[in-house]
Order: sequence, then C-alpha cells, then structure tokens
Amino acid sequence: MQLNLVSCDALRPDKRAITKCLLEISSNMDPSSAYELTQILMEGDSVEVEIENKNSGSALRALRKLSIDYEILD
Repeated sequence: MQLNLVSCDALRPDKRAITKCLLEISSNMDPSSAYELTQILMEGDSVEVEIENKNSGSALRALRKLSIDYEILD
C-alpha cells in the first residue's frame, strides 16, 4: 500500500518518534532514509511511503497518533 504523508499537525512534533514509526511501518527503509524523510516532512513537503498490507491498520493508527495527515494512494 502506498501512502502520501502530507503534513504533521503536532504542536511539537517528535522527530525521533516519527523516524522510528517510518522504520517500523515501511516495507523497505533504512534508518538514514527514515531520518531524511522525517526532515522533509517537517519542512512541509509531502513524502511517499510504501507499507506492507498486513501492517496497514497499525501503521495508520501510529501515523494518526503522531498527528501525521496522510492520503492512501494505492
């Protein structure tokens, strides 16, 4: 499943938690890529992430918990 992470609406976003979440939900991502995508998201640009279908429910819950707005692309 492809997700487009649009923005993070948290007052004080926890970059470490977002990076860890991206690592856990993504099907093929290394720590440096997750950190880089977190930085891009914090700057206000959208980011595309591919997640495994078996983890989709928990991944979406984790993103909502971190106040990350997303769109389902596929």
